[in-house]
Amino acid sequence: MNTAGHSKAITKLLLHLHPNKVDAQSIKFTRTFGLGGIAALLFVMLFISGMLLRFAYVPSVKGAYDSIIELENQVLFGQLLRNLHYWSGMALVLVSFLHVLRVFYTQSIYHERRKNWIYGLLIMFLVVFSNFTGYLLPWDQLSFWAVTIMTNMLSYIPFVGDAIADMVRGGDEVTEITLLRFYHFHTGLLPLLMVFLMSVHFWLVRKSKGVTVQNSDEKVLVPTYPNLVFKEILVALIVIIVLFILSMIINAPLQGKADPLISPNPSKAPWYFMGFQELLLHIHPGFGIFIIPLLVTVFLVYIPFVKYTDLNVGVWFNSNKGKKLTIISVVYALVLTLLVILSSEFFLDLRNWMPQVPLLISTGLLLLLLYLVPAAAFLYFLKSKYNASKIDLMMAMFTIIIVAYVVMTIVGSLFRGEGMHLFA
Repeated sequence: MNTAGHSKAITKLLLHLHPNKVDAQSIKFTRTFGLGGIAALLFVMLFISGMLLRFAYVPSVKGAYDSIIELENQVLFGQLLRNLHYWSGMALVLVSFLHVLRVFYTQSIYHERRKNWIYGLLIMFLVVFSNFTGYLLPWDQLSFWAVTIMTNMLSYIPFVGDAIADMVRGGDEVTEITLLRFYHFHTGLLPLLMVFLMSVHFWLVRKSKGVTVQNSDEKVLVPTYPNLVFKEILVALIVIIVLFILSMIINAPLQGKADPLISPNPSKAPWYFMGFQELLLHIHPGFGIFIIPLLVTVFLVYIPFVKYTDLNVGVWFNSNKGKKLTIISVVYALVLTLLVILSSEFFLDLRNWMPQVPLLISTGLLLLLLYLVPAAAFLYFLKSKYNASKIDLMMAMFTIIIVAYVVMTIVGSLFRGEGMHLFA
């Protein structure tokens, strides 16, 4: 094939990722903040660094921890490689979460993009699950007890919880079987699933004509190269440089070798699951692990299928009023969540106040209503005072859920000490 033929083939390949020209609105950095591309870059960095780590890692109870120690102390740039893999994984969780928020608040989940919203939620789940399976691999005290806590939480799922927990662990405790299962999930099955879903996700974005932008009579198209390509290269370089600097300054955590007989106090789940652990300190496990996550999942899937009359696709927060109501919702959810946490911690004791009532009701349903009733009253307030539309109310509900989980994550991670008690 001659040079012209090679150039034509490369051009066709690139056009599968981007069209020849793009809407000038869509390449403004504040439109997407490059979050989708950054997530894809982080996945590539995780894949490459993970493949290199496989040469040093020994997936066994006897060899896992020692192989990490040898990697950090004996292998050239081994510590840097592990740090880069760790921080890329943490960044991928955060960036994927922010990407979900960006897609939602720019109204990019409706009409032909509904299906891609579902795929995006699945990818977010796989990102968290992949991070979780990799969390155990160092086989130190931090990872062992974090995974023990999380797998024990699964047993609270009604009827099938114990069976699911045993299936994940490969028994009733975290053992070498668990380590091997997590290793194969982390290095084999999950990356394949993520590559497949990400390919479908990007193809659907391409099929939907790229990033969602506000409808305009004056649509200006600009060449993809260099207008978009140069921005993508610049953002990629900044991300890579920041990750390398972070990896050179801060080492990935590593405590002593896992000891099933000595539990640290406090024992905490990974930070991205701390919201669930915090929730379980206040509400019945059946609600915290099954009912509430199920309700939230159904709500997230349901949102794009609601019929709206005033939808402004591509507009941040749908309108200026939507932006105002979202800010009000953030403040209200922050205050409400903190009040419920403090009340449950220092005042409410429904278990002893209502000893004759089943725990599923007293510490489950009633506590859930303690949050839902004020939240519903708040939505009614927005509807009556601000004439909030259906899309405004959907954004408010979504905001309350997100803020509640973020607050619980921060409280559980930073303000829980020995015995998981609150401290100032």
